[in-house]
Amino acid sequence: MHLKVILNHVEPYKSFVYKHVSWDKSSSVWKLRVQIEPRANGRPICSGCGKVRPGYDRLPERTWEFVPLWQIPMLFVYSLRRVNCRDCGVVAEQVPWSQGKHRQTKSYRWFLARWAKRLSWQEVAEIFHTSWDTVFRSVRYAVEWGIVHRDLRGVEAAGIDEIQYQRGHRYLTLVYQIDGQIRRLLWVGQNRTKDALESFFDLFGDQILPTLKFVCSDMWQPYLDVIRARAGHALNILDRYHVMAKMNKAIDEIRAGEARRLKADGYEPVLTHSRWCFLKRKENLTSKQTVKLREVLQYNLKTVRAYLSREEFQRFWTYQSVPWARKFLREWCTRTMRSRLEPMKKVARSLREHEDLLMNWFEARGEISAGAVEGLNLKAKLSMRKAFGFRTFEGIETALYHQLGHLPEPEFTHEFC
Repeated sequence: MHLKVILNHVEPYKSFVYKHVSWDKSSSVWKLRVQIEPRANGRPICSGCGKVRPGYDRLPERTWEFVPLWQIPMLFVYSLRRVNCRDCGVVAEQVPWSQGKHRQTKSYRWFLARWAKRLSWQEVAEIFHTSWDTVFRSVRYAVEWGIVHRDLRGVEAAGIDEIQYQRGHRYLTLVYQIDGQIRRLLWVGQNRTKDALESFFDLFGDQILPTLKFVCSDMWQPYLDVIRARAGHALNILDRYHVMAKMNKAIDEIRAGEARRLKADGYEPVLTHSRWCFLKRKENLTSKQTVKLREVLQYNLKTVRAYLSREEFQRFWTYQSVPWARKFLREWCTRTMRSRLEPMKKVARSLREHEDLLMNWFEARGEISAGAVEGLNLKAKLSMRKAFGFRTFEGIETALYHQLGHLPEPEFTHEFC
């Protein structure tokens, strides 16, 4: 079977034909050159307005990279026709296998973008003997196409969170869809500010708000203010993970301070190597950590009291009745405020301020999984790591949409990977 027959089957172009295939031996790496010519009755299309216009003359030959065959680079070779358009003037014609002045065919860009989901961008560049910039432009092309063609109808639950992407407290605001239909990234914003989240609702509010029922977030006040103002009809749920993370941070602060005090006073360093004994869940402790925790719990320490207070609070998530859960929360906060453990008192004050939002967790139980936000955050960090090489927000945004956006792709006659 001739290569031209294969190309006509997997990559047919109306009004163009594959004339002949030849070897290009001008460099150390041999390449296949596929000569393309317009059909005799074909008329060029203006690249400006997209209308059929009369031809003017021919430009010098240009080459476009196509998907390699058996590790052999392939080039499409064609002399563009200039078009005499009454609306756009004299411009180069539009060809179906490429866009603008890009030197790669659309199929090759989709090919690289798909492999970039599986490997790091640098690895893709090395395997297919191209540059990191070419892979980045291919991924950006796939992301831009997917964002234009994605469907945002039917979003019932959204998760809002932030992650740090650079040193110096530089954050990204991320909005996910976390309902039962699909879990995907909806939007990426620079900075962790009120204006950043406002931008999301300005862009997609008309599409998402009519069906939005739940919004999951942490206790960051600027986010809560925006959610109350722009999506007040939806049930705002405080993420269980962030509540317990605040308690763990308070326990760790108490433990570190008490460990320094015991050392300064000359007491036995019983809190040495005990950090993860207090922060990990019991079922995740190693055998050594279990023994260490059992030993430390025998002492009357502030860290032990804070740990026991957190373990007592775990009962809060097991309640079935909202009134009983509210009663437990208030009693726990009252006991904690009398404990003289300032970090834990700070947590109790925060829970009191957000009592009504905490109760929403019970109303939405079984409807959404708030833990999905943290799972997507972990994937976001891995995606940024896999695409290492970017220096701009555009690169980060492209990498996150590419990996987590579940963006649609066009249908091809032949799937390359």
